[in-house]
Amino acid sequence: MGKLAAGDQSPDFTLPDQDGKPVSLQDFAGKQVVVYFYPKDDTPGCTKEACQFTENLTAFNKAKVTILGISADSAEKHRKFREKYGLKFTLLTDADHAVGEAFGAWGEKTMYGKKTIGVIRSTFLIGADGTIVRPWYFVKADGHAAKVLEELQG
Repeated sequence: MGKLAAGDQSPDFTLPDQDGKPVSLQDFAGKQVVVYFYPKDDTPGCTKEACQFTENLTAFNKAKVTILGISADSAEKHRKFREKYGLKFTLLTDADHAVGEAFGAWGEKTMYGKKTIGVIRSTFLIGADGTIVRPWYFVKADGHAAKVLEELQG
């Protein structure tokens, strides 16, 4: 699947959260959602990104935006990651990468000079109508949550 652009309809999904409960994009119909894809729980960049989303959660809540983090990690790993760092938003398990592929957040990337296949760190601001307001691909973990917030505050 190719990259998504502003105005595209967001792919729908239902994935298990950190407690194993199914969470669907449809659950947030009529609300703005930030969906971000990250490679792995409890690694330096992913931890920094997740902690910065949590640090900015009050501002996201004020803007009436829900944050959903997605990786291939298990519900148990997500639970431990949330507890260890006090993360206050939902983490979803995309074990087979199907949702990542639908968003164009899974594919070829260059890591340490080598081409590899994996999660492309990506974030999507999804509007209340279910369309992509703004996609970010190949994002830098540090400072990204603040950039998303800037976009929301226009």
